[in-house]
Amino acid sequence: MKIIRTLIVSLGIFQSVFGQEAGGADDFKSGLAGLKQASQDPRLLAQLMQDLQDPEMMAEAKKMMENPEWKAEMKKMEKSKEYKDALKKTKEMMDDPSTAAKMQAQMEHMLQRGQDQIKKGAKDSLSEAMQAMNDPAMMAEAKKLMSDPSFQESMQNMMKDPNFQTYINAMGDMMKDPAMKQQIEAMGEAFKKM
Repeated sequence: MKIIRTLIVSLGIFQSVFGQEAGGADDFKSGLAGLKQASQDPRLLAQLMQDLQDPEMMAEAKKMMENPEWKAEMKKMEKSKEYKDALKKTKEMMDDPSTAAKMQAQMEHMLQRGQDQIKKGAKDSLSEAMQAMNDPAMMAEAKKLMSDPSFQESMQNMMKDPNFQTYINAMGDMMKDPAMKQQIEAMGEAFKKM
């Protein structure tokens, strides 16, 4: 819950300070525009929360925060009246237990909706891939690709990516459906016979 509280505070401040801004050309403003968008898009919010669990992503964020240009932008922003007003307003909202609980409930609901959308997207992608594998030419191309060592290495790297876990979880969910499990097993057998 601490991460959700931090996210609520951050999004509240960034929305207030950069509320009407469509995103600038530099990375700093683009990042803030992304945070603003995440506060309005459940799927993007869920992806952001997943990314916060990725050690590589967090290492990149730390590296960015150590950048003197980023620090200068933050100091400049912290001195602005908009930032100070937004921080004060956000603190007041978070200090009110009723408002804080409402904001947290809204954020958790939005996060759940986003996670459901990501999961559905992964299932849909896997279903489309399975449909494509009904074509013998596509199956042959997939088998050829799977025997390529560079593709195998790419797959190994992709399996380490926390975002790929969504697809692994979706496949696990799909395997719970007996008809889908049978279809996947049949596809696996056809693949072996090629």
